[in-house]
Amino acid sequence: MKLQDKVAIVSGSGRGIGREIALKLAAEGASVVVNDLDASPAEETVAAIKDAGGRAVTCIGSVTQEDFAERFVNTAIEQLGGLDIIVNNAGYTWDNVIQKMSDEQWQAIMDVHATAPFRILRAASEYFRVQAKKEAAEGREVFRKVVNIASIAGTGGNAGQANYSAAKAAVIGLTKAMSKEWGRLKVNVNCVAFGLIKTRLTEAEAGSDASIDVEGRKIKVGVNPDLLKTMEAMVPLGRAGTPAEAAGAVYLFCTPESNYISGQTLLCGGGFSM
Repeated sequence: MKLQDKVAIVSGSGRGIGREIALKLAAEGASVVVNDLDASPAEETVAAIKDAGGRAVTCIGSVTQEDFAERFVNTAIEQLGGLDIIVNNAGYTWDNVIQKMSDEQWQAIMDVHATAPFRILRAASEYFRVQAKKEAAEGREVFRKVVNIASIAGTGGNAGQANYSAAKAAVIGLTKAMSKEWGRLKVNVNCVAFGLIKTRLTEAEAGSDASIDVEGRKIKVGVNPDLLKTMEAMVPLGRAGTPAEAAGAVYLFCTPESNYISGQTLLCGGGFSM
C-alpha cells in the first residue's frame, strides 16, 4: 500500500488504460477521482474500486470543456480531502494524411492531448503551491506526482498522425517545463510514452463499423489485422502490451521510489522505439 492516504485524479479512467491506472492506484491505497465522457463506465470503475475496499468518486465530462479542469481538481480536494497525484491520460486518435486532415481534426486532437493537460495542471497549481509552502514551514518534505501520458508517436512521429504526433510531442515538452517550474514545490513531473497497447482503439478491425463517439463525432477505430501482426513482430518482446502493463509503468512514477526522478519520459513499448 505505497499510496496509502494519497488522492489521485485520472482523466479518461472509465475504460481501457485509464481504468487500469485507476484500479492500480486504488489497489495501492490511493483514493481516486475517476473521469470519463460517459457516466456509466466511470461509475463501473468506481464500483470496482469500492468492491475491492477502496475509495473513489466520479467526475463526468470532457477534459476539453473550459470549466472541466477546475471541477476535476476541486472534486479531489472537496470530496477526497486533497490532491497528490495527477494522471493526464484522456485521449483518442483521429487519423489522416496531412492533405486530407481538416482543421477540426487537428484542433480536436491538440485540445484533448495538449491543452487539457495544461489546464488541469494550471488548475492544480495554487493548491500545490499552498501545500508546499505549509509543509516547508513545518520542516516536512512531501512529494506529489504528475504523470502525463504520451506516445512513441510523440517521440518519433508516425505517418498519418500529424495531429497526434504533434500533440504528444507537446505533452513531453510540457512535462519537461513543469518539472523545472514545480521542482521547488516537490512535485515530480514525468511522462510515460506508450507503444502498442491492446485497447478498443487497436483491437477493432479496420474497415469494420467499429467507432467511438466523442462529443457527437463518430470516429472510426481499428487497425488492419495484417498491419497489427507486422507491428507486433517489430516489438522485441513479441506482442502488444496489455492495459494492466501500461498502468504498471504509470504506477512506477507514483511511488516514493521515484521521488528523485523528474522531467523524464519512460517508453513503455516492449523494447520498441521509433
